[in-house]
Amino acid sequence: MTSQEVRNQFLNFFKEKNHKIVPSAPMVMKDDPSLMFTNAGMNQFKEYFLGNSVPKSKRLTDSQKCLRVSGKHNDLEEVGKDTYHHTMFEMLGNWSIGDYFKKEAIAWAWELLTEVYKIDKDSLYVSVFEGSEDDDLPLDQEAYDLWKAIVPEDRIIKGNKKDNFWEMGDQGPCGPCSEIHVDIRSKEEKAKVDGASLVNQDHPQVVEIWNLVFMQFNRKANGSLEPLPEKHIDTGMGFERLCMVLQNKQSNYDTDVFTPLIREVEIITGKKYGNNEETDIAIRVISDHVRAVAFSIADGQLPSNTGAGYVIRRILRRAIRYGFTFLDTNKPFIHRLVRVLSEQMGKAFPELKEQYQLIENVIKEEESSFLSTLEQGLVLLDSVIKSSKNKTIDGDKAFELYDTFGFPIDLTALILEEKGYQLDTEGFEKALKAQKDRSRAASEVSKDDWNILMTDTEQEFIGYDSLEANVKLVKYRKVTSKKDGDQYQLVFNLTPFYAEGGGQVGDKGYLEAPNGDVTYIVDTKRENNEIVHFAKSLPKEDSGTFKAVVDERQRRRTESNHTATHLLHQALREVLGTHVEQKGSAVHSKYLRFDFSHFSKLTTEELREVENFVNARIDGHLPLEESRNVPMKEAMEQGAMALFGEKYGDTVRTIRFGQSIELCGGTHVKNTADIWHFKIVSEGAVAAGIRRIEAITSDAVKEFYFNNNRMLFEIKDMLKNSQDPVKSVAILQEENAALKKQVEQLLKDKAKGLKNELIAELEDLGGAKFLAKKVDLDAGGIKDLAFEMGGQVDNLFLFLASEKDGKAILSCYISKDLVAEKDLNAGTIVRELGKYIQGGGGGQPFFATAGGKNPDGIPEALDKVRAYVS
Repeated sequence: MTSQEVRNQFLNFFKEKNHKIVPSAPMVMKDDPSLMFTNAGMNQFKEYFLGNSVPKSKRLTDSQKCLRVSGKHNDLEEVGKDTYHHTMFEMLGNWSIGDYFKKEAIAWAWELLTEVYKIDKDSLYVSVFEGSEDDDLPLDQEAYDLWKAIVPEDRIIKGNKKDNFWEMGDQGPCGPCSEIHVDIRSKEEKAKVDGASLVNQDHPQVVEIWNLVFMQFNRKANGSLEPLPEKHIDTGMGFERLCMVLQNKQSNYDTDVFTPLIREVEIITGKKYGNNEETDIAIRVISDHVRAVAFSIADGQLPSNTGAGYVIRRILRRAIRYGFTFLDTNKPFIHRLVRVLSEQMGKAFPELKEQYQLIENVIKEEESSFLSTLEQGLVLLDSVIKSSKNKTIDGDKAFELYDTFGFPIDLTALILEEKGYQLDTEGFEKALKAQKDRSRAASEVSKDDWNILMTDTEQEFIGYDSLEANVKLVKYRKVTSKKDGDQYQLVFNLTPFYAEGGGQVGDKGYLEAPNGDVTYIVDTKRENNEIVHFAKSLPKEDSGTFKAVVDERQRRRTESNHTATHLLHQALREVLGTHVEQKGSAVHSKYLRFDFSHFSKLTTEELREVENFVNARIDGHLPLEESRNVPMKEAMEQGAMALFGEKYGDTVRTIRFGQSIELCGGTHVKNTADIWHFKIVSEGAVAAGIRRIEAITSDAVKEFYFNNNRMLFEIKDMLKNSQDPVKSVAILQEENAALKKQVEQLLKDKAKGLKNELIAELEDLGGAKFLAKKVDLDAGGIKDLAFEMGGQVDNLFLFLASEKDGKAILSCYISKDLVAEKDLNAGTIVRELGKYIQGGGGGQPFFATAGGKNPDGIPEALDKVRAYVS
């Protein structure tokens, strides 16, 4: 049975049980501040379990793309070393939102596994929650009795809270669960050791295959449990593990989910899978990681240095490092696997085919960049080794390589071992923990339980039509973080405040009580389909009717920028071509940022065309044509543009200005004339094939031109009120260029005269012609002088220092023969001596330069350099 057939059979089985098949949500979370990535199938249904929304069907099923590489669920370091952990994986699931419960969930799971998939019943074990004294919970007798009617009691295992009580987080819906495990060992091995004793013992052939969660409690902030008003079912089955069982394999990587990727790695690298453990681990790592990275990019998350982007970059760098170290690859190759992946999984996940070129380009550029970093890291590590006074390398130094330069710690340890050194692992772990503690403390948020004042099943957003409303406070809670201190989250029965989403910032404003007291709303976000308002204080009275007012000036500016992004998108497709697709946006009140797919830098003429196109639509006074609750299919037939990585419902909202029509939940101007004017302020690259435009509209454009006019008048004033300041500046530039040439020639003449003086001062030291001296030249003059002397003097070791504009310069020249003979390195020397001038630098083994901010350290650097020669 192919993996495609396995997936289809699961979905069709539950479809026949009256479940609605829903598409996988994007793997990158957009509207859940508690998660970076979708790490479980239930994430997209949290709002239903919390009672914030009512689903269109109480029975749901899907195959969800998941990623577990950060936070509580972090499998990254296990991936590749064993045969069943993954970063990106598919979670097959079925859900009941207040409908069926344990009886049906258990019976259907057993029916699917044993009657449809034909898994041998004697290879299956089940577990139930044994209870917990801490939570005052007894054995899950109901689940135990249901299983006892299906399987022998010796195959029912009582599991502890860690294994058999599932929780969404520190707070929220939770409940006991029942896991189904499969034993795929040989008959001989099963006869020797009972499979029940290997359940949950990390045995590679006795693995959990399906988890049935019985969601029936709510975990409160104080740790106590309270029954949920409705009971739910949330199940998750590992697709890759299921394929392993059904295809009679001993490893997930031996299934057709991974074998096409593994074969391609073998072809590219010339390495054979199955012959060597180190090679096998590397091939597994690469085959797994390319899936995680490709799906993330397809969902709109590019590698970067912060947040979710940093996690994706880290995954890709881990794959590159394994290829570099164990497969002898020093050139980009992982991007070549994208074609195989898209052909293999593109039918189930069409975004892979639609975003193929972008994914390949981004991965290739990241590979090239990190391979250069690896080479640089090897040089730096070599320097650390040479400066070490013993055979143990300081953990802080290794951490600096890891943290500052992205040099993997396991590679550091491997290279040290090969050279006869060892790593101070304890020191590294201490430095790493300190950094994590700092990061955790900065981002940690504690939340009290909600104080519920009234029940309101559906919160209404009226902000498209009004900027103020009479509202009632439904619930509130206190939240505390190091960044923002104490704040309060407020939820109203209805609200005119737009919650951050779709690139647009959340509204600010105020809440006015009946007695006139004002509470300021500092931000608005969406969490689990609720609009949450952030305030620094609570209203003195929490009952009665409040007047909620949005900051009109900020909203209008934000709307101008949001509408401008739609017009900009249309302009880019018109000017550059229909290959242009939006890849992200940020809409603030002061500016807009728009990321899009394009292969090259925009020319000045293209930027002018884009600006003119947008401004023509502004001048055209195009009215807003808004349609709400449009069926998704109908909207697409009308030509509305949808964005990759965004989650859309069955009905959508469309925004049209002339020929521009997009799916959008944000707020917009009523007429393009309200934008006043559009001005691009910058254009540049974000990643391979991704460009970014930053622009301004409305009041910001007026301020932009005002400042430009002010600067022009100041320039004219400096030029004695020249009638043609451009011509005057051009003349000044010509005069400056001529003067520069004269100065350069004077410096060269000065250096020639100085050369003979310095040659006369050379001394014999350790087999070298040595000189360390401070000179009155800039960095360029020193370099010219050093190379001229090197052409005349054999075995030259020249170390020159200079001071310019309050800063220090150190330059080291070593004859190439001397570099080889004495194993010297100018780059290492200037980096180490750079500490005396409070700076750093580098270069090649025969010539290198360092700069610093402490000229007073020059004499000590000149004195210490002798030790490298003698």
